[in-house]
Amino acid sequence: MSAPAAVVFDVDGTLADTERDGHRVAFNRAFAAHGVDVFWDIEHYGHLLAVTGGRRRIVADLAAREECGGEAADETVLEELAVRVHRTKTRLFADEVRRGAIGPRPGVRALVADLRAHGTRIAVATTGTRAWAEPLVEHLLGVGTAEVAVYGDDVTRLKPDPQAYELALARLGVDPADAVAVEDSAPGLAAARAAGLATVVVTNRYTRGQGFAGAALLREEFDEPAPLSAAELGALVRRDTGSRATVAARRTARHPGGPARPCDGQWRREAGARWAPGAGQARGASAP
Repeated sequence: MSAPAAVVFDVDGTLADTERDGHRVAFNRAFAAHGVDVFWDIEHYGHLLAVTGGRRRIVADLAAREECGGEAADETVLEELAVRVHRTKTRLFADEVRRGAIGPRPGVRALVADLRAHGTRIAVATTGTRAWAEPLVEHLLGVGTAEVAVYGDDVTRLKPDPQAYELALARLGVDPADAVAVEDSAPGLAAARAAGLATVVVTNRYTRGQGFAGAALLREEFDEPAPLSAAELGALVRRDTGSRATVAARRTARHPGGPARPCDGQWRREAGARWAPGAGQARGASAP
């Protein structure tokens, strides 16, 4: 075949570069709205992305700040605050999305058009909240372009768990051996590979230092040095050699860790991992 039967795209950081000037800004506005004296600068936010899920990210960071200050973090209090802040953040970010403030990464729309011209079915699998992710996907790709869309509201476990990809494949009715995933991060790659998908990773400024062992193709851009094409993705499906036994083994993979920071940088990965609720599961999944 010249193109895969289906391509399943991640959204955040993949279809659009949303993190630095989208989610991060909305988080900071939400902190201010709730009187929380926290500001996530560009560098610190990059470290926080090691924790998947926006609400879990808030809890992890606030807990790390309290423990670095010698105080005992109260999980219940932090959870309640995180829920309120994350709800406000989601509304603020959704407002930005609806007014068309976030565009696709260069080359994304050309690739999707090429795939559709070759009869490839398009899907998205994100653990982002439907309230902002759905209008973003429709703005980036066009209404109805994604035949199947899986959002955080549809799953109970966040990436690197493969649940979102498995649900997308089930709704498509496509065997993973005939499909390709497109991701931007190590947790996303782990999720897609655990679901049995050959995976293209197109990195962004926050993910370029991560490890991508197992990726079928690694790029920094969709359109450079040459545009990514339907034919190239089809070739990846044919040569992907991941066995079903390997896929099963990947399901037990742990979350790829991010770089640790000392307390004087107000971040400790150990504290973040301890206070991220579920440590790999979402309670009412919400991301970012």
